[in-house]
Amino acid sequence: MNDFFDHLINEFKLPLSNPVLIFSLILFIILLSPILLKRLNIPGIIGLIISGVVIGPHGLNILEKNSAVDLFSTIGLLYIMFIAGLELDMNEFKQYKNKSLLFGLLTFIIPISIGYPLCYYILDYDFNASLLTASMFATHTLVAYPIVSRFGIVKNQAVAVAVGGTILTDTAVLIILAVIVRNSQGNLNAEFWYKLGISLAIFSAIMFIAIPRIAKWFFRKLESEKHAHYIFVLSVVFFAAFLAEVAGVEPIIGAFIAGLALNKLIPHSSALMNRIEFMGNALFIPFFLISVGMIVNVGVIMNGNQALIVAASLTITALLGKWLASWFTQHIFNYSSAQRQLIFGLSSAHAAATLAIILVGYKANILDENILNGTIILILITCVVASFATEKASKQIIISGENNNSIPSLPESLTNEHILLTVTDNKYTDRLLEFALLIKDKKSPNPVSILSVVPNDLEAEVNIQKSKNKLEEYVKVGSATETKVNIIATIDHNEASGISRTSREIMSDIIITGWPQKKGFLDKIMGEKIETILSNTDKTIFLSHIEKPLVSIKRIVIITPPLSELENGFVTWLTKCCKLSQELTIPIMHFGDIKTHNSIISFVKGTLQNVTVNFQEFLDWDDILIISREVKDNDMIILASSRKGSVSYINILDNIPLKLEKYFEHHTKIIVYPKQHDFNHLTESYEDISRGPISKGIETIGKGIDTIFRLGKSDDKN
Repeated sequence: MNDFFDHLINEFKLPLSNPVLIFSLILFIILLSPILLKRLNIPGIIGLIISGVVIGPHGLNILEKNSAVDLFSTIGLLYIMFIAGLELDMNEFKQYKNKSLLFGLLTFIIPISIGYPLCYYILDYDFNASLLTASMFATHTLVAYPIVSRFGIVKNQAVAVAVGGTILTDTAVLIILAVIVRNSQGNLNAEFWYKLGISLAIFSAIMFIAIPRIAKWFFRKLESEKHAHYIFVLSVVFFAAFLAEVAGVEPIIGAFIAGLALNKLIPHSSALMNRIEFMGNALFIPFFLISVGMIVNVGVIMNGNQALIVAASLTITALLGKWLASWFTQHIFNYSSAQRQLIFGLSSAHAAATLAIILVGYKANILDENILNGTIILILITCVVASFATEKASKQIIISGENNNSIPSLPESLTNEHILLTVTDNKYTDRLLEFALLIKDKKSPNPVSILSVVPNDLEAEVNIQKSKNKLEEYVKVGSATETKVNIIATIDHNEASGISRTSREIMSDIIITGWPQKKGFLDKIMGEKIETILSNTDKTIFLSHIEKPLVSIKRIVIITPPLSELENGFVTWLTKCCKLSQELTIPIMHFGDIKTHNSIISFVKGTLQNVTVNFQEFLDWDDILIISREVKDNDMIILASSRKGSVSYINILDNIPLKLEKYFEHHTKIIVYPKQHDFNHLTESYEDISRGPISKGIETIGKGIDTIFRLGKSDDKN
């Protein structure tokens, strides 16, 4: 018994040595620390760092730095930089690239111009330490971005400029970091620059040319192996970090470049992106933040004024540099004071990139403990200031109405939409579901409903159970993207009537159905299935054939007949096309009438959609081969068709599906039938009319006919 207690006491002897117990403790910290400190309005990132300070060797000495902690810390550091590159909105950057580049230049130069003299002349640090610390002032982390998202002003131009400026400033600072580290080692000479130029050129070619092509091939060949996608991405991140180190720069630069290289191939709403963010936010990044706290020596801060002076100087300089950059940006672009404060709030928080840079400098013996501890205090204060500044500016923008040009109020059907996906024997059902999840409005509380229609025969009940079991796998796919998926299995005499009836029962707004399979009589199938759905519903219908994985699509080609902009569902399908363009980071090419194109451009500008729309006039609908000359293999073709009797309907549209099947057999193609009138409204109108004048008219006509027959009989008698 005594041996047991001795063993137990030995296991809890500080610092802890049992790896299982260490890992359990860290997981409890990751779980409880953000929850407890959130009540004090302290950002989660600060809570984890403080926890590391408490349990570290300079705190209660519960844990000490060892190989396992260092490994997870390195993984978390690389993960932070990878996600920073992966989450950058390249469409947003392209739309405001000139303004973003200017702001990025200002928020890079001004903090460094202020920070270097402070560190070199006042704090008396050497050249390397002064320049590295000053470059740290130029970085910023979008800690306050969730605030602008909550207020619904993410499309405000000030937000786009602040986010876009991150690319320039973070990239420039990481390059400076590589140069300073080499300079501290005494290797900064002509040979270094020569080797660095060649190695970076080779590294860039591998990352931006070879890796995306390999990734596309891998995602296409192993499309169903979703777990393999995540392992592949992790492999790319750490391989890129290794290549960067071989090229002579810091591994974190390689991780950041890996994020940029894979940016277009991993849609922000995809299951893969969800897995990447989940693993990072749940384990790797918190582990890194705790390990940073373990390095902090509280005694250094408490034992002298130098550490407090350094911390105060760093914090004031960091905030002043970002405020001046925001002030100049405001006056150059004629922004309001609220927009200036919004830019300042978004760019003043120092967290991930700042930690990465300072930690590398500390491990390379360029920076001392005063800078490291002062940076931790800087992170705490700037994150709090950024949060309050962003929230105040967001409220001012909403109250003053400056956000009117950001997102106009859309129809309720777009913010409360319900998508119905029909499942048949189509082998591309997985891709149809991925398409539905990408275009779904995340604000809509409604799920994506997946429907399977079973023939009404003697085996109907058995087939319904089989269908439900088969549909369960799609629920898991939706869960991977944190999207609720509802499965429906129903009985009907034919598939088309089952789809029509169910769409009305669940009040869906959009129906996504697969392209009819080739059976030698495509026109007959189209007539039986699609025409039935079109004639019995007023929903927006996407008739889809997803031939290739969506990540391999390089452009969306939209074809519209004249007057398409007058259709009731024009905004609905155009919104979905823009969202798909944003998710895949690809441009839109429009073939159609100039008036329709002007309406598209007006919508894109009015809603500040971050998409690129090019145009080529197309009027000769008898010769669709004209378009085939412009369409490439990796294009997605979206034809905006219409129902018979609608304003944009032309007879040639009836033959377009067959022509698309013939001339674009191996292309990804979608035919959109926009929403038309409201059937219920029309029925009510007809009932009001029929109950009055029409019924009386029929009664009058009946009496007239009866009178004629009576007169005819009287003449016969005479």
